[in-house]
Amino acid sequence: MYFTFDNSFVNDLLATPPDQMLLKIFFLGGWIPFGIVFLWGAKMLWLEYINGQWFSEQKFLLLAIDIPRGNAETLRSVENMFTYLAGAHSTNNLIDIYWIGKFQLGFSFEIVSIDGYTQFLVYTPATFKNLVESAIYSVYPDAEISEVNDYTENVPNKFPDKDFDLWGAEFILVRPEAFPIKTYPAFEDKTSAPEAVFKDPLASLMDLNSSLRVGEQLWYQILVVPTDFEWVKKTDEEVAKILKEKIPVKRGFLDNIIDVVIGGLSEIISLLALAWSGEPAEKKEEKKDESLKMMNLKPKEKKQIESIQIKASKLGFSCKIRMVYIAKKDVINKPKAVNGFVGYMKQFIDMDLNNFKPDMDKTATTASYFFKQSKIAEKQNKIMAGYQKRSGTRGRLKKILNIEELATLWHFPIEAVVRAPLIQKAPGRKSEPPMSLPLEENYYEERSVGSIPDINIFEDEDLTNSENTSVQKSYTEERTSTKKTLPDFFIDEGEATNEAQKNEGPGNIPFV
Repeated sequence: MYFTFDNSFVNDLLATPPDQMLLKIFFLGGWIPFGIVFLWGAKMLWLEYINGQWFSEQKFLLLAIDIPRGNAETLRSVENMFTYLAGAHSTNNLIDIYWIGKFQLGFSFEIVSIDGYTQFLVYTPATFKNLVESAIYSVYPDAEISEVNDYTENVPNKFPDKDFDLWGAEFILVRPEAFPIKTYPAFEDKTSAPEAVFKDPLASLMDLNSSLRVGEQLWYQILVVPTDFEWVKKTDEEVAKILKEKIPVKRGFLDNIIDVVIGGLSEIISLLALAWSGEPAEKKEEKKDESLKMMNLKPKEKKQIESIQIKASKLGFSCKIRMVYIAKKDVINKPKAVNGFVGYMKQFIDMDLNNFKPDMDKTATTASYFFKQSKIAEKQNKIMAGYQKRSGTRGRLKKILNIEELATLWHFPIEAVVRAPLIQKAPGRKSEPPMSLPLEENYYEERSVGSIPDINIFEDEDLTNSENTSVQKSYTEERTSTKKTLPDFFIDEGEATNEAQKNEGPGNIPFV
């Protein structure tokens, strides 16, 4: 019995004019790919609209953090700070995503130098303000946290500008995100003095920031968005590539159905072959002993596998890094600022693993050949808008950095090895008297009329009262003069809720 195929329909279709043939194909099922593309586009447009509506209702705060004096906290403690911030992660259902427009909000950890003054800042949703404060105080209990105005609003946001020029870029990973960068354990020098074993990579950035002149600003931003644990699968895939193992392909429902059908046909063919010749159609390959595979790896491959698995063992965040250098045209010095910052980022290079590089292809404010000035201005506007809005969607895609990498990139400099003079610092340790301290009732009466000084901040007990008063007076004058030298960018013009707090706050808080 023979089966014949009637190809008259195909012949008739080919014989029709091209326009009629395309129309027939379209109505016979050619519209399906167009329909899929249309639905996908409509979905993306709706998500962009509804996400924008929900995001416009969110309130954000910029918190300035004055580092504690004599800071000696290890970077392992900073890891705990970032781990605590993972509490902001939330899981949204379909209604939240496609109707309300919710998406995961993140944080922006920033280090800013304006006119040579360095300030550490955190840009956070208002709902997570307490979370951020608790995370920072848990590591740096003596830090000062203040809400300040956004410094990015004090410079032009449209370029070209007659007074200012700008260079900016995103810094991206050279290799897949599963490979870690060089982190803080690699910066330890056991041969150094005990107080300087850790060679803080932030020292070069602090020195660069302090060297800026009036009219120069250097902004450094790390967007940190809590995420789930799906990224760990990518690390497993990279390990499989190094071991030259077969990477399992993610399969859907239709793929499983096809596998069942093909598997059933294979079994039927095998049974028929066995009945016809007495031998199976195919012989199964013997499994090779791969127990010594790790022993045969090169040292570089062993290091890569171990480092990838260590990265996957710690909590990760979806991150993006931006840098902006903006200055007045009469004082701008791009080679110093740009090359200095690139040199700072090159400290995290591990040639066997991963490193950062400026994204010269898409986001860096450079161009060549035709329409050079207009291309540069367009990129300047894009990088400025992305930085000001702390956008995670503008520019390159976010990549995963774990808490060890983040602690290496953003932490308060350790004072024993970093001597930058213009970093905003908290005035000193604040402490309360012990509850068990025996005090007489007369003490409070005398204190109320001012006969006893509030606090003696000087530890030298040999000073006479007149000398002590003189030193305290000079200390007060010094703090007053320090406050006056702060740049206006760090001044919050909003009204203080407590007048006494407004008048008596520490001199180096970046607002009055």
